[in-house]
Amino acid sequence: MNEYFFELHTDLPREGPGDAASTLKALRLMEHLPAHPHILDVGCGPGMQTTELANHMDGSIIAVDTHQPFLDRLQERVNRAGLADRVKVRNESMFDLKFERDSFDVIWSEGAIYIIGFEKGLREFKPLLKQGGYAAVTEITWLKPDPPAEIKIFWDKNYPAMNTLEENLAALANAGYREIGHFVLPDSCWWDDYYHPLEKRIEMLSKKYADNAEALDMLNEERREIELFSKYSDQYGYVFYVMQVQ
Repeated sequence: MNEYFFELHTDLPREGPGDAASTLKALRLMEHLPAHPHILDVGCGPGMQTTELANHMDGSIIAVDTHQPFLDRLQERVNRAGLADRVKVRNESMFDLKFERDSFDVIWSEGAIYIIGFEKGLREFKPLLKQGGYAAVTEITWLKPDPPAEIKIFWDKNYPAMNTLEENLAALANAGYREIGHFVLPDSCWWDDYYHPLEKRIEMLSKKYADNAEALDMLNEERREIELFSKYSDQYGYVFYVMQVQ
């Protein structure tokens, strides 16, 4: 990702669609967690979901990402909330997770598993989970068959690996999990803490980089994504998938 992307995404509340209610809804689907679960939050970003989890369960969390400014913001949030004894923040790649087998009761990943790939990521997570452990991930998903050409072309360019709900449910089963539940994130998860703040930064940076073609191309692509979601939010969305090791 280039420097303009990270400048655009600096200080956003979230780095993708989500909200506290959806995080907690997914957590509640895990009915047989131990009293003090050990959780790995993969691709945590600035970590709004990390602190939400810590505030609603009596366990420990390791949160990993590779963009240090995101981790610094999360560490500040953890410190302010008095959670430093239970939340550890580490700069570590999901492509090289350095943990022993059977280490975690839960692996969490909101808006990040696409980086490694949905099924591949779930396969990589599985050895790190204890027997009966859970995984909870969000993944952008086609919600209807045969989407209109305009939106299909856009996502075929930007995320050609996007699958249907049925394909993702099959993929998690192939990766060795039993589905516990799934739900589509409401449109507000896209707008409140993500697209609305992003729109403000796009406008600000468009003025700053008015003579920079490379930066403007990136900003226009982000603006186009927002416009297309406004038009086609019934065709695709983020789905929260909650599953358990078989």
